[in-house]
Amino acid sequence: MASPSLAAAASSPLALDAMPISSRPPAAAAPRKRPVLLLDTRPHPASPTPPLLSSTAAGAAAAAAAAGAAAPAQARRKKPSHPPKPRWQTVLSVAAKNAALLAALLYLGDLAWRWAHPPPPSPPPDRAALEGYAARVDEVEASLARTFKMMQVQLEAVDRKIDGQVGAARADLAALLEEKRLALEGGLARLDSKAGELGDALAGLRRMEFLRKDEFEKFWEEVKGNLAKGSGSEVDLDQVRALAREIAMREIEKHAADGIGRVDYAVASGGGRVIRHSDAYVPKLSGWGWFGGGNPDPQKMIQPSFGEPGQCFAVQGSSGFVEIKLKTGIIPEAFTLEHVSKDVAYDRSTAPKDCRVSGWYETPGETQSSHAAKMSALAEFTYNLDKNSIQTFDVTASDVGVVNMIRLDFSSNHGSSRLTCIYRFRVHGHELVSPGTAGFQA
Repeated sequence: MASPSLAAAASSPLALDAMPISSRPPAAAAPRKRPVLLLDTRPHPASPTPPLLSSTAAGAAAAAAAAGAAAPAQARRKKPSHPPKPRWQTVLSVAAKNAALLAALLYLGDLAWRWAHPPPPSPPPDRAALEGYAARVDEVEASLARTFKMMQVQLEAVDRKIDGQVGAARADLAALLEEKRLALEGGLARLDSKAGELGDALAGLRRMEFLRKDEFEKFWEEVKGNLAKGSGSEVDLDQVRALAREIAMREIEKHAADGIGRVDYAVASGGGRVIRHSDAYVPKLSGWGWFGGGNPDPQKMIQPSFGEPGQCFAVQGSSGFVEIKLKTGIIPEAFTLEHVSKDVAYDRSTAPKDCRVSGWYETPGETQSSHAAKMSALAEFTYNLDKNSIQTFDVTASDVGVVNMIRLDFSSNHGSSRLTCIYRFRVHGHELVSPGTAGFQA
């Protein structure tokens, strides 16, 4: 049965065509005819008669109904149309879906079958097999233990054998070393005896009035001259003794002049002087004659000391330096370092030990900063307390030129940490025969 609103809309003449003509869709857009719904506007005998709507309300209701009916038609009209798919794509899509469904069914069937047929439980291990396996393992362990024990016994035997051989070798080596030591001691004893004999022979030669060849020839000529003047042919022994004594005295005077018979170009009396030196040692108590009194004089080291203890120049510590201006430019040949004799020394630990001598030629007006570039090493030596108190060391540098400045550096002494004493330092060499060479040629 139709509702009263629809019945009222049907009975109204505006209900069939409530949409205006301008808003109607064109005929081409809706080719199909819409079926017309015929409503029964007759009142139902069982339902009460609805109240009559006013014309305004009836028109609004008819417009709303027409708009609701036109909305689906417009939606269907605006839906884009797609071209139909090819048949092979449709067939392929259906086959793929069927295959996926079949695979899912097979997987589910497999799971159901596995759940319905579980695998049988594994049988328990064989006890006899386990016991056999354990027995074999025990047998292998026992074999390994026996092998390890045998190897240990063999290693102990090898160790004992090596120890015995090493002991024998040590014994042989000790015996050989002892034999060599005894032989060396015997050789050293023979050398000591020969050295003593040589020392005695040298002492005897020093005591003899020994003459050189030219002096002997001069002596012989004088003797022959005296013989020619004499009345007889016999030799006057008194004249011979007097002449020999005169020659010996001349030699003694020459060596006694400076102790070694060589010219010293650094001696203070000849014009040498100490220019620079490291810090001098000043004793706390003045009047210690052993160290030269309260005011140390560096010129003492280039003056004859005559072997008196304390007549030296002392510097602080176990290392230091002195720079000496020579009498003139020379080509150096040797250097002599003197310390007090061990026969009269109170303490020889202050003697220099490791020394180095350098030289250069200093021109007038030259600054001290340029000395380092011109300085060159001439000799390095070690003063030995077991030898004579006066020791001479030759120049070891090659291609030595003219120098007039000498620097003595000592890096250690023989034990004293307070001071180092220099009793006498001498420079030996020769002057150039032809003047005009100046400068140090390294």
